Amino acid sequence: MKKIRHLGGNEAEKQIKEGNEMKYLRFIAALMVIIMFCSFLAACGGNGGENGGDINNAAGGDSGTGGGGTDASGLGRVYYLNFKPEQDPQWQDLAKLYNSLTGVEVVVLTAASGQYETTLKAEIAKRDAPTLFQVNGPVGLSNWENYCYDLSGSQLYGELTNDEFALFRGAEVLGIAYVIETYGIIFNKHLLSQAGYSQDDIKNFADLKKVAEDITARSAELGFDAFTSSGMDGSSDWRFKTHLANLPIYYEYKADGIGETSAIKGTYLDNYKMIWDLYINNSGTSPRLLGTKTGDDAVAEFVTGQAVFYQNGTWAYGDVGSVGDNNLGMLPIYIGADGEEKQGLCTGTENFWCVNKNASAEDVKATLDFLYWCVTNEDGIYALCKGMGFVIPFKKNLPAENPLVNIANEYVANGYTPVAWTFPTMPSEEWKDGVGSALTAYAADTAGWDGVVTAFVDGWAKEYALVNG
Repeated sequence: MKKIRHLGGNEAEKQIKEGNEMKYLRFIAALMVIIMFCSFLAACGGNGGENGGDINNAAGGDSGTGGGGTDASGLGRVYYLNFKPEQDPQWQDLAKLYNSLTGVEVVVLTAASGQYETTLKAEIAKRDAPTLFQVNGPVGLSNWENYCYDLSGSQLYGELTNDEFALFRGAEVLGIAYVIETYGIIFNKHLLSQAGYSQDDIKNFADLKKVAEDITARSAELGFDAFTSSGMDGSSDWRFKTHLANLPIYYEYKADGIGETSAIKGTYLDNYKMIWDLYINNSGTSPRLLGTKTGDDAVAEFVTGQAVFYQNGTWAYGDVGSVGDNNLGMLPIYIGADGEEKQGLCTGTENFWCVNKNASAEDVKATLDFLYWCVTNEDGIYALCKGMGFVIPFKKNLPAENPLVNIANEYVANGYTPVAWTFPTMPSEEWKDGVGSALTAYAADTAGWDGVVTAFVDGWAKEYALVNG
């Protein structure tokens, strides 16, 4: 089997250039013949159809009104609005590699953390709009489904391992997941051991509370705190207004036997308060200052050994890997729910690729070809699975080198029940922002917990009604 090359290396680029030089020259020669033939037809009065029927068919059907942006080569172009800032360097490398292999221009614009929807709204209105963007699930799709190309007949859809990773509207497939992720409470095994504990000592919320509060009581002696700062700056607040908020929603859905709702009851909001109180009262940062603390602050606290516990996910391995693979562990997020001793980590996705049906036929085809290449070509797969550290829901997924991913797999193998990602059913970004503001005010002691309950329950009903007309 051909050895997989690492992206971005000089050796890989040399191999690519040498291995594809003749292919590229033959491609250019064939292209010139086609151009000359088309020019001859035009000179003789030939007419291939005003809307370019052959190209449209190659794109897989009607691609909408046709936006600008197709490059002069006629190959089409790809413009990807990327959601994940932490993977921007790898996407840029992958874009350059694909261009060197095919001649197709691939532009990757990465939205700032917490600014994806705002950026998408601005970019989609432009003539050269993204040909590829993402939504976070069924709720996100409702805002953008009129822009989404039907992927049901695409080669990309044929590579999915399960239909649960597709977003449907009737028989149409409007979004396809590209990464499966897991989050929980990442911890430093060495520091936990120094405090006199191991993972076996923490099986539920009561255990976690006992350990965290003991570390806090001895923090001066130990030289570290229990938790990193729960920053409510925009670079960090999603960890709590979205990912932590998933837990009370998950348990309510589970108790009621539902998968979504127009009116959350808040059955487990007391549990949400318990875990939030534990976070903010057992770190080295005053709860009053959390509104100014960033995601980078939390990472720095964790990797420099200032705290044992850090809530985040498998995607954060690049940030925390310096702690050492053997020192990294991950716990479920316990909130005091019945039966949580058999609870696993939070596993799912809110990352679905959507192709802009309003792009030109050439650009739609170029984008579909690029995505198919990403999930079937060895270089594309390497970039996704190794370079970006993704677990991809496609047939050619590679074994993970990310120890956090392997920890997640161990929980499943040992019979623990993963916590489903229910936050894609949250009614809107405005709802999340309302909950985040209420959590910040509560931590700063400028408002009570009732404000969080109101934002959570009343805000849900209000935003659901607005979003759903």
